[in-house]
Amino acid sequence: MRKYLYFGILPFLFAMQNCTNNPNTEYYSIDDYATVEKYDSHVHINSLNPAFIEFAKASKFKLLSLNVAAPEYRPIEEQQDVTVAQRNLHEGLLSYASSFHIENIDDPLWQKNTIEYLRQSFKKGATGVKVWKNIGMEYKDSAGDFVMIDDPRLDPIWDFIEANNKTLVGHLGEPKNCWLPLDQMTVANDKEYFESHPEYHMFLHPEFPSYQNQIDARDNMLAKHPGLRFVGAHLGSLEWSLDELAKTLDKYPNMAVDMAERISHIQYQTIQNHQKVHDFFLKYQDRILYSTDIVFDDSAPADYLIEQAGALWKRHWAFFTSDQTMEAPELKESFQSLHLPKEVIDKLYHSNAKKWFPAAIN
Repeated sequence: MRKYLYFGILPFLFAMQNCTNNPNTEYYSIDDYATVEKYDSHVHINSLNPAFIEFAKASKFKLLSLNVAAPEYRPIEEQQDVTVAQRNLHEGLLSYASSFHIENIDDPLWQKNTIEYLRQSFKKGATGVKVWKNIGMEYKDSAGDFVMIDDPRLDPIWDFIEANNKTLVGHLGEPKNCWLPLDQMTVANDKEYFESHPEYHMFLHPEFPSYQNQIDARDNMLAKHPGLRFVGAHLGSLEWSLDELAKTLDKYPNMAVDMAERISHIQYQTIQNHQKVHDFFLKYQDRILYSTDIVFDDSAPADYLIEQAGALWKRHWAFFTSDQTMEAPELKESFQSLHLPKEVIDKLYHSNAKKWFPAAIN
């Protein structure tokens, strides 16, 4: 068995070495940012103001906007109205994923009503469905139990999504930092978020389901629905260890991940082992989608939000394409950028979005 595994991994090792050392391997430069067609596969467009989508177009970005049942956002029905209106105004630039209410899951009509809502969403052009951390971390049913993502009452919903060739996007659980005290968290953006949102800081709520409970429930759901196309938002809440993420991707071939708001965790791991991170992206280049979690709404001046988004996009492009020492506001130490081959960049930024959301992205 050991000999089989050894020879089985040799082609992969040679492929990585050839890709890294081959003088004919092509790379993008930082300057190519302005001309390469790109997708940001995880944003939230919650405004009818067209300014951000127009800016994205000028930056060669197309967008996937995710409806989400977060309390600080518009109701999901209004989010859908906004994204459909924006998509119709900006043909070919914006796709969206719908969502649904988990409340009233005990109601005998809940499954029927939810499926009908999603049916109408698909008719309006939704390319998938987003579920949020309120499943597993917030909502309790009438018996007082947390509703987890593998709850049997949700199975007909997943079956309907699969039958319609749509994609399920899951923000399930949180970064592992969520279960640590603030001073032990690895990146500044997690510290800032959980300090501002103590209701989601699970270190303060040991009575809630654990981190492992969240991961196990997600994996159990995937095991029950092997044909369901699934994108784990935020690196599938396995951002803390690319080794663990690799094991999960190997186990569930219908799963990919987006990098929304977790690129700092990737950068953090390059400080410990740059080569491991680089090789991970080579091996799983078909399973990772570039994404940011940018929110565009009316809470701040549009010019400010656009400036912040543009700076973030350019900083990420430099991290993935260039070969330089960098700094990021989320980290205390500098790190080396990944300098990924052009072929890999094209997948992260473009073709993987089309592969994992085939119903509407073009």
